[in-house]
Amino acid sequence: MNVIYTIWLRTMKRYIRLKSRIIGSVGMPLFFLLFLGLGLDSVVTIPGLGQNYTLFIIPGIVCFMVVYTSFQSGIQILWDKQFGFLKEMLVAPVSRFDIMFGQTLGGATTAFLQGIIIMVISLFIGLHRVNVIGFLIAFGFMVLIGIAFTAFGIAIASRMEDPTGYQFIMSFVVLPIFGLSGALFPISSLPAWIAPITLYDPLTYGVEGIRYGLTGISQINPILCLAVLGFFAIVMTILGAFLFRRMNY
Repeated sequence: MNVIYTIWLRTMKRYIRLKSRIIGSVGMPLFFLLFLGLGLDSVVTIPGLGQNYTLFIIPGIVCFMVVYTSFQSGIQILWDKQFGFLKEMLVAPVSRFDIMFGQTLGGATTAFLQGIIIMVISLFIGLHRVNVIGFLIAFGFMVLIGIAFTAFGIAIASRMEDPTGYQFIMSFVVLPIFGLSGALFPISSLPAWIAPITLYDPLTYGVEGIRYGLTGISQINPILCLAVLGFFAIVMTILGAFLFRRMNY
């Protein structure tokens, strides 16, 4: 536990000190909320919400922020590898799983905090149908998303050497996952041949789970969302630990 806590604390200190990263990372989510959401409010009608497109996409934008920040943890692994710090950790008499799990918890925590920032901003531009239980439900799904995709990012980073190449891979992975998750459009409105594909996207269940917490509306049973996302988080953690153990330094 001391190893996990130490790695987590190091990640949190780096996050707090890099204020430019905290501020800069909210730029794209704010663009979606202010220009896409408010711009289409009077044009798009959402079942159960009426002409309130901003409220509909808020859960999706929160998910995007959490996923994007989670994947950034993989870059930290690669930079530590290049500067030799990772080698010092790996030769220490501690379990590699503890190191990997500490990195995962640290990345998931920073992703959760970034999601909270977007959620707080959303309170001023359309998020209003929420009670305490709804926030707790959304928080739970945000934590699961953070753990799952941080472990996913670490798994990818464990097989790479170049931080720049990782950023290209991250864009290649994040954008399709986000685009197919139903974050920006109702799944029920998709063509019949595309809708089933979204059900294979694990982020779909995260988006619908957070949407249920923040709006009370979900196109997928929230219990099913919790089960699928929890299973995906476990699988990614196991995969990330396996690849991290096999990583060369």
